[in-house]
Amino acid sequence: MVLASRSPQREAIVAQLGMAFRVAPSRFAESLVAGDAVGTAITNALGKAREVAGREAAGLAPGDLVVGVDTVVALDDRVLGKATTAAEATAFVGALAGRRHEVVSGVCLIGSGGRIWTGHARTAVTFRALAAEAVVGYVATQEWRGRAGAYAIQGVGAALVAAVEGDYWNVVGLPVALLLDGLERFGVAPFSWLAGGTARAAR
Repeated sequence: MVLASRSPQREAIVAQLGMAFRVAPSRFAESLVAGDAVGTAITNALGKAREVAGREAAGLAPGDLVVGVDTVVALDDRVLGKATTAAEATAFVGALAGRRHEVVSGVCLIGSGGRIWTGHARTAVTFRALAAEAVVGYVATQEWRGRAGAYAIQGVGAALVAAVEGDYWNVVGLPVALLLDGLERFGVAPFSWLAGGTARAAR
């Protein structure tokens, strides 16, 4: 597996599963499609995987799979990506406070022969009601940087969350069940990867 991501969370999830993989961060520029969280996530995941597959085509062996992933937050008709400033992060977390939103991830697998598979996952997350001081306090942790919706459920951001409906790992950044569905489409049976051990290449 070639993980087309610079996310340490995604890398940690794949390593936890015991899969052999290497990391090749994509240079694809993410974009948002207003009002279309699924379209945004799939388009970005496909773009990331294609960029890495094209760049590393000569180095891909038969059976290699490039995996691209993108995660966004959907609040009503708004699509929230990664906040770029503390002010924007404060606005994102403040808007999510006390409300239910969806975390949407797109996953794309590209095989060494050019075959492409895409899918998406949705997880509903409800935030606790938060006072303005709590929002400011969370943003001050800097944990929001590089996170869709400006929070990280696996970190201090766990204190923001009242309930999760669906795949928790999707909220962290990689929907495991969806990834396994994709792998099965390429003939990778569950747990068959354990025989190969784990590997991680330098970036």
